[in-house]
Amino acid sequence: QVQLVESGGGSVQAGGSLRLSCVASGGTIGYYCVGWFRRVPGKEHEGVAEIDAIGLTTYPDSVRGRFTYWKDNAKNTLYLQMNNLTPEDTAMYYCAAGSRRHSGATWTCMYNTWGQGTQVTVSS
Repeated sequence: QVQLVESGGGSVQAGGSLRLSCVASGGTIGYYCVGWFRRVPGKEHEGVAEIDAIGLTTYPDSVRGRFTYWKDNAKNTLYLQMNNLTPEDTAMYYCAAGSRRHSGATWTCMYNTWGQGTQVTVSS
């Protein structure tokens, strides 16, 4: 079972940047579908960067153009570069891994492994 450990969170002022990392162990991330999520207390997890069935990275409108996700298979690590941060980005950020559930020509990622999270706090 793959294990995930995030790092890189912290406190920044609005307009600042952070780069989150997620190191995987016990498994090769290339075998999994992986993504980044965030959660504010009292709300559901929000996907902030995922790779879809045709290999495109998808971002919600709230972060598109400011967040960039990539992975380094050689280092078994995921990254999330976050620029121009706003107070609305304040949340606990998680990386997640799962297996693909295929349906015809497409698939959905069934996330079942989560890191412990790293807190991002943006002040105005």
